[in-house]
Amino acid sequence: MESLETKLNYKFNNIELLKNALVHSSYANEVRGNTHSNERLEFLGDSVLSIIVADHIYHKYPNMPEGELTRLRASLVCEKSLCALSRELGIGEYLLLGRGEDKNGGRERDSILADAFEAVLAAIYLDGGMDAAKTHIMNTVLRDLKHHGNDDTFKDYKTTLQEIIQRNPEESVTYILVDEFGPDHDKHFTVAVKLNSNVIGQGSGKSKKQAEQMAARQALKLMGESV
Repeated sequence: MESLETKLNYKFNNIELLKNALVHSSYANEVRGNTHSNERLEFLGDSVLSIIVADHIYHKYPNMPEGELTRLRASLVCEKSLCALSRELGIGEYLLLGRGEDKNGGRERDSILADAFEAVLAAIYLDGGMDAAKTHIMNTVLRDLKHHGNDDTFKDYKTTLQEIIQRNPEESVTYILVDEFGPDHDKHFTVAVKLNSNVIGQGSGKSKKQAEQMAARQALKLMGESV
């Protein structure tokens, strides 16, 4: 267990919580007795993961519409993402599986690994509280979002717009600063995006980059693109 704690970068006060998180139902059914599967922990971990991720992206991307927040959260907590993180942490090698499940490749099964990730998260939450769970999620599930600043939208509307415009070589897109106001510590910018000489979108934000993204987003909407 110590090697897994090292990989998790978390030291348990109650190691039994971690042990329970690694018990698959196939093993619990074989052993019976007082051995319980990790299914209840998985249930709790799913909820803890959802609220922490939702809270983080809600505050990190203040201009992101609800639909995009939903899609972003779904991409972060989907089975594919969680099983990849589980493999990275090596959780599979610590799982207790029934003989049949183990023989049939259960340690590499996406659903089992993703569920185990959530169960381990719940174990960390029960052992160390919400702060410990959040630290674990920031270092795993939300790790890649650290490369996206608070003033950026996660989706790159400018690139999408540019790719569409480039289909017609004679067309060109430019971004023009329309307005700038507020004190230095709380600036707001408004930017217009032009297709040749015609304004096709306008957006605002706390940085020129964010305002350009919002202008591109409006242009895409007016062009009938799904954003």
